[in-house]
Amino acid sequence: MLELKAAQEYPPQTEKPAMDQVSATFGPPLLFVRTGQPAVFRNSDDTLHNVHVTHEETREPQFNVAIPTGESYDYTFKRDGFYHVGCDIHPAMSAEIFASTSPYVTVADDEGGFTFGDVPPGAYAVTVYASGKRIQKDVDVKVGKVTVNIE
Repeated sequence: MLELKAAQEYPPQTEKPAMDQVSATFGPPLLFVRTGQPAVFRNSDDTLHNVHVTHEETREPQFNVAIPTGESYDYTFKRDGFYHVGCDIHPAMSAEIFASTSPYVTVADDEGGFTFGDVPPGAYAVTVYASGKRIQKDVDVKVGKVTVNIE
């Protein structure tokens, strides 16, 4: 995740992130959402499911709704962080959500590398979550490519 160090508003999301239920599975298994902006939860399966979302750090429940086939539910996350998603009806169903105020969020590749595109110049903090650890490093983004090593 890449966040501006100075208080500044990010542009609004252009598409509403979506998590769907298909074949008794949540997809995608990890969904990025923007804090303060809506996400949609759908049921495209042929059976009733519920979506039970809990904040990972505080264990505070966010919502628990039944979603009939073909229906959806919109929700706006108010706090940054990781969230666990489950279905109480089908305990094997699970997924994760990462909510961030910043639009610059990605997953590392198989070698641990990652990139952010279209980042305006400025002072940022990059945060990496790996093996249960949170690592943060300051980075000054300039025009062109900026490389940062995080160990």
